[in-house]
Amino acid sequence: MIDEDRTDVANHRRTLPGAGVVKDAGASHAALLEGLQDLADRSLSHWEEASGSVAELVNLSENATYRIRSPGRPDYALRIHREGYNSINAIHSELAWMRALRVEAGVTTPEPIPDRGGRLVLTEASPWLPRPRRMVLFRWIDGREPEATEDLAEPFQELGRITARLHRHAIGWPLPAGFERLTWNVETVFGSRPHWGDWRLGPGVDDAARAHLERAEAMMIRRLEAFGTSRERYGLVHADLRLANLLLHEGNTRVIDFDDCGMMWRLYDLATALSFIEDHPQKAELIAAWLEGYERVRALDNADRLEIPTFILFRRMALLAWIGSHAETMLAQEQAPHFAAVTCALAEEYLARFG
Repeated sequence: MIDEDRTDVANHRRTLPGAGVVKDAGASHAALLEGLQDLADRSLSHWEEASGSVAELVNLSENATYRIRSPGRPDYALRIHREGYNSINAIHSELAWMRALRVEAGVTTPEPIPDRGGRLVLTEASPWLPRPRRMVLFRWIDGREPEATEDLAEPFQELGRITARLHRHAIGWPLPAGFERLTWNVETVFGSRPHWGDWRLGPGVDDAARAHLERAEAMMIRRLEAFGTSRERYGLVHADLRLANLLLHEGNTRVIDFDDCGMMWRLYDLATALSFIEDHPQKAELIAAWLEGYERVRALDNADRLEIPTFILFRRMALLAWIGSHAETMLAQEQAPHFAAVTCALAEEYLARFG
């Protein structure tokens, strides 16, 4: 199980704080990795299953994820949450939906492990970090992520099918009392306090790009207002359901990384499937494969299909903001040199279509 974006920093150890884990990381990022490793190491004793194990950092994005290994025992995954992103109640709400999917919808999701005191979400401090962090221990899920180099039609069809199962469950699931998750909408992506920051501050956004993308943003806002937020179109979604968050194992598909799940237009999950490959030469075929899988479980109407380009560009611009606000990650650094230019090209196609 890898519970975050595939930002591979697996070989980092706290004895090598200055190693080239992230390009141009600098002392502050090295110190962060040092603090997170210290926190992971000192926290394992809280869980009987993990006590005495070794924590190996496997990736770092919104959160830090460690593989917990010990000879003769199963592996686990420790997720240390990014500071200030989700509240304790929101994390418990995430875990509640994941459990409901396992129990009620037959969808394999990561299972959290309570600590010795029965807590699923812990808050722990390290002298190497300025503030305490929240963390969850999960059972490790075996599986293979579909490779970008393979024929993606079949994985996209499976992705569409599993997405429809999640949506069908969410539509019929009474939210528990006090349920709290992020809301993803025009205000929280494009507004004054966006969750991932202002896309205008993304790398490569000059004055010309800003003016071009602002026209596309205005068009998207108008179309989404007309599209509406009926229960069939808007509600609880995974919000990052791309191939990187599917694990294939012995004919079973497992879904991971629910950290962004929240209230959003359901078709946003299709757009997330194309994250970072929105200009893929076979994009039309991949969308068709996703739709074929999805509609085996849940129908879409013509209005839904018409707005697919809106959600793809909406997600792309949210990612432009994410790259700007997560510049310390390898994924952001890899994408930064060309991301704004490709986003502008996609916006030009969008405006030509709907303008």
